[in-house]
Amino acid sequence: MDINPIEFQMTDKVRDIVLRFPKAADYFRQRKIDFCCGGNRPITESAEESGVPVELLLEDLNRMLAEHPHTGGEEGWLQASSADLVEHIVGKHHRYLREELPEIQKYVTKVSRVHGEIDPHLLEVARLFGELRRELLVHSDKEEAEVFPKMLNWDAGREPEVLEKLQGAIADLESEHDGAGNILKQLRELTGDFQPPAHACTTYRLTYARLEELEGMTFTHVHLENNVLFPRYTE
Repeated sequence: MDINPIEFQMTDKVRDIVLRFPKAADYFRQRKIDFCCGGNRPITESAEESGVPVELLLEDLNRMLAEHPHTGGEEGWLQASSADLVEHIVGKHHRYLREELPEIQKYVTKVSRVHGEIDPHLLEVARLFGELRRELLVHSDKEEAEVFPKMLNWDAGREPEVLEKLQGAIADLESEHDGAGNILKQLRELTGDFQPPAHACTTYRLTYARLEELEGMTFTHVHLENNVLFPRYTE
């Protein structure tokens, strides 16, 4: 088989692999490799942290690339204007959070109340989710009210003082992303990779499924901001 001219290399950053080949995001999630908050580092570092040989990661990724060379996805946002990208983030990801977080809260609260005595880890799941919900909603409001308008203002006027304030705000947002990522990591560990026990009822199982969906959506959301939108104003 001919060597693919865009094969991934050990020097490639995790975020750049996902930007070029969005299907890699699913693979990284399976391998528990952070491609959003920790995406701005070479794959060799991520491999070492995850305990997976980098040669194996590259072999898998290049095989996937050969099998799916033209997969579509978030790479289209690299060429999009910041205004269009902001509109997408607000319309898809912020809307998802505002619609889904209250619903997931109902599930988490019910399951912890009904099954918390038998499965006490559910009480901690409920506590962590409540913290995550508050942080994500405040974070989204801040982006829409303060940070995104500053970005579009900079694009329009290129005023140095606007950029300085914007970069400080972005640093705060990235720190908040790290915090949300840490909570999601704890939730995955507490739930055994979102695998419900054999005795779990339907609501219990749906709770885990919705938490896992939230994790995936949040990773994509953070990836778009940390690795596509924010670098336009910080690099």
